[in-house]
Amino acid sequence: MKIFIVTQARTGSTRLPNKVLKVIKGKSLLEIHLERIKKSLLATKIIVATTINSEDDLIEKEAKRLGFPFSRGSENDVLDRFYFAVKDDKPDYIVRVTSDCPLLDPKLIDSVIQSAIDKKVDYCSNVLLNTFPDGQDIEVLTFFALEKAWKNAKLISEREHVTPYIRNNSSFFNKEIFRAFNYQSKELKYKDIRMTVDETSDFEVIKLLIESLGADRGWRDYAESYLKNSQISILNKNILRNEGYQKSLKND
Repeated sequence: MKIFIVTQARTGSTRLPNKVLKVIKGKSLLEIHLERIKKSLLATKIIVATTINSEDDLIEKEAKRLGFPFSRGSENDVLDRFYFAVKDDKPDYIVRVTSDCPLLDPKLIDSVIQSAIDKKVDYCSNVLLNTFPDGQDIEVLTFFALEKAWKNAKLISEREHVTPYIRNNSSFFNKEIFRAFNYQSKELKYKDIRMTVDETSDFEVIKLLIESLGADRGWRDYAESYLKNSQISILNKNILRNEGYQKSLKND
């Protein structure tokens, strides 16, 4: 079975430019992210999907240095970028993650993948209902679902964020095109934690967590440290989740 992780990476963030190339303890956030997700036991390939913009030559260079395959495509039509990253191989499942989530847990990735396989669904994620920290977002979709979305998605929000067309036309919302399942945690105390990097304060949080715990711990260890240390959590707890997606919805 072919299971590809495709991670979005670019330098052109408006809120924190070059964020995935920022360095903590001698490693870029992209390197930390890739080193963690390559520990997935179920994924058979990892692709760094960046843009054709010249400034993202830096992402290509970093992917090459670290020994990961890369693909380049549209900056704004990320659905198109994802589709062309995998269309020649037609993997059974594609795992969508983003490189601004440096502490993404490979065991959690495997759990969501296994749920997709066991439930025999077109789309399985832990974001249909938010019960995990922001920054542990994992979406698993079939190639069938990705291709159908690529052919049919029209709205700006559906093209910029890859999976809204699939989610909104899924059984989770009582629609019939795609079968979906939400993988959720029973521990709701973690759902408002931020482990993603959109702002300078987010980067400071990740830096403090890695400096205190290292870069190899499970997501729950980082989450507990975040909750127990108010000097960390106060830095970014008021930032809105999925702000980029909300902006795309307004542009629709």
